[in-house]
Amino acid sequence: MLIGREKEKEILVSALHEEYSQFIAVYGRRRVGKTFLIREAYDYKFDFQFTGAAKLATRKQLVRFRRALKEHGQNDTPELTNWGDAFGELKRFINGLPTGKKVVFLDELPWMDAPRSGFLSELESFWNGWASARKDIVFVVCGSSTSWMVKKIIKNKGGLHNRLTHRISLKPFPLGLCEQLAQSRGLVLSRKQLLEAYMVFGGVPYYWSLLQKGNSITQEIDRLIFSSDGELNDEFEMLYASLFKKPEPYIRVIELLARKKMGLTRLELLAAGKFEDNGTFSDILKDLEWCGFIRSYSMMGYKSKSEIFQLIDHYTLFYYEFIDEQNQGTNYWRTMLGTPKYNTWCGLAFERACLWHVDQIKKRLGISGILTNEYAWRSSGDEKTQIDLLIDRSDGIIDLCEMKYSKEQYVISADYSRELQRKRKVFADVTGTKSALHTIMVTTEGVAHNEQWGEVQAEVNLDDLFEL
Repeated sequence: MLIGREKEKEILVSALHEEYSQFIAVYGRRRVGKTFLIREAYDYKFDFQFTGAAKLATRKQLVRFRRALKEHGQNDTPELTNWGDAFGELKRFINGLPTGKKVVFLDELPWMDAPRSGFLSELESFWNGWASARKDIVFVVCGSSTSWMVKKIIKNKGGLHNRLTHRISLKPFPLGLCEQLAQSRGLVLSRKQLLEAYMVFGGVPYYWSLLQKGNSITQEIDRLIFSSDGELNDEFEMLYASLFKKPEPYIRVIELLARKKMGLTRLELLAAGKFEDNGTFSDILKDLEWCGFIRSYSMMGYKSKSEIFQLIDHYTLFYYEFIDEQNQGTNYWRTMLGTPKYNTWCGLAFERACLWHVDQIKKRLGISGILTNEYAWRSSGDEKTQIDLLIDRSDGIIDLCEMKYSKEQYVISADYSRELQRKRKVFADVTGTKSALHTIMVTTEGVAHNEQWGEVQAEVNLDDLFEL
């Protein structure tokens, strides 16, 4: 059952009714549901479908491609010696099909592009020189290596430049769709429990599809991650190895960012990781950002060179906080509940969840239609302070968001009230902003309306983050 993805599905389905041939690229991180979306949109009916295999030589890929053609009915397919032969045989196969739209789906495209294989140039020739000149082809390509898909297909500067009809960037689910997915699987969970699952798995549908009903989230985290035979026990290694041919420098960047909640500038990363300051390092950062593992932001009041890179992938952060340890044991997560380390993690993970739900926060504040820019911010002077999320609005207001995870209503103490005042003053002094500064509390259980509550201009609670 397909949850959400209505707009993306509509693009795929409507391609069947367009007058001319369509070239559609679907991309997004591993496990986000790209193949599932395409299969559901076309009701699992393709005129030709082929999936590339990881770390397989071109010769073996071509053997599999020939087998796929024979399985689809072209029994006289000869042996294929290169990708030119393969696409030539694909054209011959399509020419033999009945009149009407033909859906051709190539999955895991990056895995077909081995060094010196000539795959990309033959793909260009197939589309530019043949399929685009017809009216009956729906050509859908997909790949988990988001960086490859962006560089080679989406932003191709060669023969495929501006040739795509549609590009579909598939993002992880927000909390509201995770809730729908859980309900569709018969899971009975409170929104606080759903939040805890989100703080571990993020909005990656595949991870959520592994949850079994009848168990608590705590039990499921132990079963999936900390059990030696759990489906996600080795997910970290599989995740980065599947996305990058040489994952080591990418993981090094991730390791450095995992230690710094607010993130690091490019110069700080270069120094800490002893990287060479060149185009290769720039590509690493771009690749990680395209894949959704990190985000970059500039801080108000500072020059653009102070751009900061921040790790935002929930599963990766959870890995470095808890999984990358020795001797956790099968019931490790149960033993962590209520410990200081667990409580600290809840606070940080909730902040990250809020960063993935800025649209929901804006909706609750009634500013969905207002042009905004979102930042994190930190001062480096004597008055050190940091703000994990600020919303700079075009109506002359900047919302300084304070995000707090708590089991009960959050109580603003006198000390914390003074800290909120100090933060506003430091921010105003450093940035020189003339905008009105509003403190916004984003909490799990709401804010107690005590005498310090007047510091807050608006509240956002957990239920608001589930809005779609």
